[in-house]
Amino acid sequence: MRAYELVVVVRPTLKDAEKKKVLESVKGWFGDLKIKKEDDWGQKPLAYPIKKEVAGSYYLWMLESDAPVPNDLEQRIIRHDDILRHLLVRTK
Repeated sequence: MRAYELVVVVRPTLKDAEKKKVLESVKGWFGDLKIKKEDDWGQKPLAYPIKKEVAGSYYLWMLESDAPVPNDLEQRIIRHDDILRHLLVRTK
C-alpha cells in the first residue's frame, strides 16, 4: 500500500462555491486513490506573492492506493489557474 500527502494552495479571492468546485475537480483527478483524510487548513499568508496573491487557502489530502499516482495528476494541478501551488509527497 502506497501513501501520499497532497497539499494544494488555492486563491483566497474565490467564493466558497468556486473553491468547492476547484476542490471537487481535484478529487476527481485522483482516480483509484482512496482519500484517507481530508483537512482544510484555512487561509494563511504566503511568504512571497504568487500570481499577485499575498495569501492562500490551504487544503490537505492524505491518500492511499496500491497503484501509483495517475501520471497526469500533477500536470492537471499545474494547469489549473485557481491553484497557486501544490506539493505531492509519497510518505510510505
